[in-house]
Amino acid sequence: MMQTVRELFDLSGRVALVTGGAGWLGTAMCEALAESGARVAVASRNVAKCRALAERLPGGGHLALALDVQSEGSIRSVVDEVAETAGRFDILVNNAYNGRAPGIDEATAADFQVSFMGGLTSYFVAAQQARTHMLQVGGGSILNIASMYGMVASYPDAYVGFDINSPPTYHALKGGVIHLTRHLAVYWAKDRIRVNAVSPGPFPPDRVSAAEPDFVERLKTKCPTGRMGTPEEVKGAAVYLASEASSYVTGHNLVIDGGWTAW
Repeated sequence: MMQTVRELFDLSGRVALVTGGAGWLGTAMCEALAESGARVAVASRNVAKCRALAERLPGGGHLALALDVQSEGSIRSVVDEVAETAGRFDILVNNAYNGRAPGIDEATAADFQVSFMGGLTSYFVAAQQARTHMLQVGGGSILNIASMYGMVASYPDAYVGFDINSPPTYHALKGGVIHLTRHLAVYWAKDRIRVNAVSPGPFPPDRVSAAEPDFVERLKTKCPTGRMGTPEEVKGAAVYLASEASSYVTGHNLVIDGGWTAW
């Protein structure tokens, strides 16, 4: 019997882990998954912030876990703890990032090593560990949060005069996230595990907008829609890729950038 649209997007009974879940976009994605019926594990360095979010998400029974993406052991143990506590593991959202932001002339090999662990290697480790549990429930969905800067270079003139840069480490690792997504998707399709990426465009957090309003105004001139994105605008993509609504979608990079990369 053909499912209705409501049924396709329903995540009732599913268990999801969102790394960096208490952050700017992570919070919105946790809300979206919980609003669609999933039990959500919110994980980040700030467990108190994760707990506060988990307690206010709809549905109840959500988890809050401390996660250090610079530690392979921490990543694997958090994934295992979610599966053991909730009894299953269906959805992984690799969203956390903990890296360095050196200028292009000052960047070192160490900067790249730390940044790649904090935003690319950690994604693979979490996905690999999640797969072992997804196999027990017949499949699952992995969302890797990339960036428009994994697809295009930044405008150098956008940063002139501001104490903000566009680090080469971030560009390189986000490009890696997109291609790692494709690679895992092809190899794990046989296991009914779908792997997709989401590439947000300009979504400056409130602290940046408050500290550098002129920088944000300059960014707006680079975007066809003439505005920045809001966290709520990633919610639909997260639910779509996590749910059966995207059952025939894998290896895809869903871009949410207000037309930035189309310009």
